[in-house]
Amino acid sequence: MSFDRLAPHYRWMECVLAGNKLQRCRTAFLSQVKNARNILILGEGNGRFLVECRYGLGEARITCVDASARMLQLARDRLSARRLSPSGISFVHADALTWDPPRETFDLVVTHFFLDCFQPDQLAQLLARVSAASCASATLLIADFQVPQTPFQRYRARIIHWSMYAFFRMFTRLPAQRLTDPDPFLELHGYVLRDRRVTDWGLLRSDLWQRGAV
Repeated sequence: MSFDRLAPHYRWMECVLAGNKLQRCRTAFLSQVKNARNILILGEGNGRFLVECRYGLGEARITCVDASARMLQLARDRLSARRLSPSGISFVHADALTWDPPRETFDLVVTHFFLDCFQPDQLAQLLARVSAASCASATLLIADFQVPQTPFQRYRARIIHWSMYAFFRMFTRLPAQRLTDPDPFLELHGYVLRDRRVTDWGLLRSDLWQRGAV
């Protein structure tokens, strides 16, 4: 799976298809993690969240992992365009499924519109790695698509999901063919859902999970 081919077009595609909806989902809980000091961002893409993270958490160390070298370069360019220093940010060009992160290091892990890329067995593997890399009280921020509950909203979402997966499988060799709910995997590793905001007729959600929360 690689988003290199889409990297130059991803920003305008997102703007045309979703406006600012996805970015609002990405930043929904950013104000609630001001104390984060060691952040892991998986599948960051072209750096829209990274910039906001840098504005809000300027003293934190950030590890930004993406399988697309072009996306990582766009993220660097976005920081430069806004005159934000890359100091303290590590850009890692790697497949998140095979990358070996340091253990028990990160107090904040971020995955925005990324977990939907994986099949269930891959998602289980990925979240096991995330758990191993997280400290005991780590926070996890997730923004992603979901399947709504009401019939009309569910029907609308399924059409959007089908179109989305067909497109990305064609251009990125996306392994997933449908959305897998990550909640059971997160709960297995001791994460507790602290807050969830659902928008766009139930299509989008932003989550704040806490590890070790009671």
